[in-house]
Amino acid sequence: MNNINSWNDYLAAAGAPVLTPDQLADGFVAAITGQDIIAVTGEEAASFLHGQLTNDVEHLGNAEVRLAGYCTPKGRLLASFLMWRNAESVFLQLPAELRAALQKRLSMFVLRAKARLSDVSADTANSVTIGIGGARGQAALQAVLGDLPPAPYTRIDHALGTVMRLADAFGAARYQWLTTPESALAVLPSLRSTLALGGSDAWRLSEIHAGIPQITLKTQEQFVPQMINYELIGGVNFKKGCYPGQEIVARSQYLGKLKRRTALASIAARGVAAGDEVFDVADPDQPCGMIVNAAPNGAGGVDALVELKLASLEQGDIRLGSASGAALAFKSMPYALDALEL
Repeated sequence: MNNINSWNDYLAAAGAPVLTPDQLADGFVAAITGQDIIAVTGEEAASFLHGQLTNDVEHLGNAEVRLAGYCTPKGRLLASFLMWRNAESVFLQLPAELRAALQKRLSMFVLRAKARLSDVSADTANSVTIGIGGARGQAALQAVLGDLPPAPYTRIDHALGTVMRLADAFGAARYQWLTTPESALAVLPSLRSTLALGGSDAWRLSEIHAGIPQITLKTQEQFVPQMINYELIGGVNFKKGCYPGQEIVARSQYLGKLKRRTALASIAARGVAAGDEVFDVADPDQPCGMIVNAAPNGAGGVDALVELKLASLEQGDIRLGSASGAALAFKSMPYALDALEL
């Protein structure tokens, strides 16, 4: 390791092997790439975002982390964010492929609000993102950092960066750590000594098993929040007031018209991607759903979050791409998929 002088050198030397769910459950550390961060700064940053996003921003505490969505006026998600704040800014983490367009779109609505949006993804303090989880993960991270956030969706500022505890997976805590390349290089050897090393696919696989979806370029404007279980995982606040698409989202919730959810499935096929359609053999002429997120599962296929009709989920033989495609083997979600029968 003595000849490794940068974070990129480390990633190139270590590689990013595909991890299985069993390896993730045992304990993993993952180098997360492909995520950007928008900082919204100014005395009216929170109130501006409060009127744009599906979750409460005005009452977001400095020790909290929340999920939030950004919808079209028709209630369809343009983006899903991981959101936190400090004394100066509110931060929105999202896929890098969406950042520039979403930042531009949000900036158009700032108007007279005292808020400005900037890309802080490359700022030294945020330039490395590491995910840790599994049965061994908490102890391994605690050994190098000491104090950790106490509960899901809480955060602490540490001398070595920002540490967030996110949704649990495989019955164990998961953490996201934003830090500098120097700090990452200093502690990664210790973490690797007890944890399996993976890359962004490993982190996304852990997110999938936690039931946490992420909107990507291929799934923009495909789902109202409830279709991807967003209100079940704390991404929608129905008491916060207006935001783009709020009327549609509220109507779906309170009039009980939504009959679709997102479920966890394994698929024995390669190259499965967000936006791929799935079909019910009993109704082969039209798709019954869509892949939300997918990641290699180490068994030659993928595990995926799949949005589909509840009737198909409960009764159907679901296939990828067509009624004759690879079968979806559904697994238990970490939370209940309650149908909206209000």
